[in-house]
Amino acid sequence: MALDADRIRALHAAKLRALARSVLDVELAEVSGTDDGALAVAAGAEPAVVCLAQERSHRALGGALALAIRSGCDAAHVFADDHSGLLARRAACFTQPPAVWQIRGDSAVPAEPLPRPTEPVPPRVPELVSLLAGAGVEIAVEHGVITGEVEGLEVARIVGAAPAAGASAGEGSGDIDPHDGDDDDPATAWRIEVGVGAHDREAFGLLHADEPTAEAIGRVAEVVRTHRSPGASPHPLNRMGAARWLRSLLIRRPELVDAGRLRAASPPVPRGGPKDPSPAVAYGLTPDGRRLVVVVCVGIDLDVVPFAADARLFLDSDAELTVALPRRDAHDIVRAMAARLDSPAEIVEIDDAWRTLSTSGS
Repeated sequence: MALDADRIRALHAAKLRALARSVLDVELAEVSGTDDGALAVAAGAEPAVVCLAQERSHRALGGALALAIRSGCDAAHVFADDHSGLLARRAACFTQPPAVWQIRGDSAVPAEPLPRPTEPVPPRVPELVSLLAGAGVEIAVEHGVITGEVEGLEVARIVGAAPAAGASAGEGSGDIDPHDGDDDDPATAWRIEVGVGAHDREAFGLLHADEPTAEAIGRVAEVVRTHRSPGASPHPLNRMGAARWLRSLLIRRPELVDAGRLRAASPPVPRGGPKDPSPAVAYGLTPDGRRLVVVVCVGIDLDVVPFAADARLFLDSDAELTVALPRRDAHDIVRAMAARLDSPAEIVEIDDAWRTLSTSGS
């Protein structure tokens, strides 16, 4: 029998109270249960934020830090069943890192940070990459997957066997060239699938199996381009992947974030698909040649700074870090969080009307 939302929140609150009591020896007076977990401020000589990350736990760190900033707390504790190692790795990027705990039964132990991630090598398929380029789409390589995009929305993907694994991201590993990868199995039947997302690619393949690939890419790209243009009526194709759409603009107009040049780069963890609202990542250089990681977000996302810190660690730990977001989304909490990083991030505001700048060739 499914539990209603109020019951779930009450259970989350009760679980946080029990963990705070058994692990921290703290009695929590007021706990706010949420759909994703629970939050509280532990009173005392040194007040601390206490957080339960139950659902979507990989996004819990930003909420805990935001509450700590609002409450004037220097300390925070985050309890998580899943993704505790990821949270611990991101927490370590802050000057006063939250304590992350891995839940074990009725108690918890300090979480071990996950090691710096590595990135698969994309397949060496220059003919397919050239076909994508010839169709006039943007080419992106993320976690070993090569895609063709229009204004940041995927319209085609090179698929086949799983790409070769085990190559370290390394410093500046964002310089992956899809022409220089290693195809670990020369017999792999790599091919291009056309469509927006896995289900659309499957359906398109069934309905248009005989259509030449270049023509199919061009047709789908033109439909997407029509909807991702200034003045277009609301449509699912211009609601998906807003951060990636803005990243596409910044790659063409790097001066908007004080960069000299940028290109698409992998996020610290693979994204879920075209509907995933996660921030987008770019890597490049400032006008005077300093290495730069840019994390792009649309909408208020309390977890964007921990995500951005992890992206820099993944791509180039010595690079400068910029978080770019529309002016209306540049909340003071996000700025305060960025200032708490060991190596602070710069917040760059983009005009709220950025979509009017985003047509190709602008």
